[in-house]
Amino acid sequence: MTNCIAQLQARGVAVAQDVPLSGKTSFKIGGLAEWMLFPATVEELQLCVRLCAQAEVRPFLLGNGSNLLVKDSGLDGVVIATEKLQDLRAAGDGRILCEAGVKLAELCVFAQKQGLAGLEFAYGIPGSAGGAVFMNAGAYGGEMQDVLTAAAYVDAQGELRTLASPALGLGYRRSAFMANGGLVASLTVQLTPGDPAEIRARMEEIMRRRKEKQPLEFPSAGSVFKRPEGQFAGALIEKCGLKGQQIGGAQVSEKHAGFIINRGGAKAADVRALIAVIQTVVQNQTGVLLEPEILFV
Repeated sequence: MTNCIAQLQARGVAVAQDVPLSGKTSFKIGGLAEWMLFPATVEELQLCVRLCAQAEVRPFLLGNGSNLLVKDSGLDGVVIATEKLQDLRAAGDGRILCEAGVKLAELCVFAQKQGLAGLEFAYGIPGSAGGAVFMNAGAYGGEMQDVLTAAAYVDAQGELRTLASPALGLGYRRSAFMANGGLVASLTVQLTPGDPAEIRARMEEIMRRRKEKQPLEFPSAGSVFKRPEGQFAGALIEKCGLKGQQIGGAQVSEKHAGFIINRGGAKAADVRALIAVIQTVVQNQTGVLLEPEILFV
């Protein structure tokens, strides 16, 4: 591993050791990353993966850390952060090309300023564009699969490949990358012309609804559970009297029961224990086993 890191540094790739992942996730929870790499181009991302493969290390790709619970002991090996992959540009005919590290909200604003509609649903989702592809992020009646036409990814050997829809395998909070292990490098969305002022108004209305209903004033990983068929996880949790339930610094939000918030000093172990309590109580009272939406690493 030492040789891999030395080669990356010699090639100009930014490298850091013992990085607190609590500062890289929206939950503000997580131990140290042994090594963190910061590729600034897709070519550097490929180099990182290729050299890691030679060292027989499988890296973990970190976007905006918004749908993630990192264990208290941290992550051994290598974490690749996408935060420097920031290329974002219009490609004509309603298409936008976007690298994985661009924040989803920034992509939405860029589309709005270009007079392109279709991404309003995503405004306020606190993730990266790459993470939105990986999870097929969605809200307020829209999902990435509605606008995503292609995504480029780096495979386990460091080769750059592209998948077009429908080979992206997009479904409810899933994509082909969960199965093939590919690291999303960039994406293309297809939007439709619209009035920038009207698009902005729709975005602002969605943000108003988010602030009204969601506990955005506290660190969280967003909705904890997937939506059970025909029901809503938050409604089931509230029905079972679990609003406000707390273990350590982790609490079921009193504003929206579908969220677990970090009230201060929460550990990953607190969140995992609280999730287990919620699943047990909800299943016992309603017969529904809630499936986590957030990723555990």
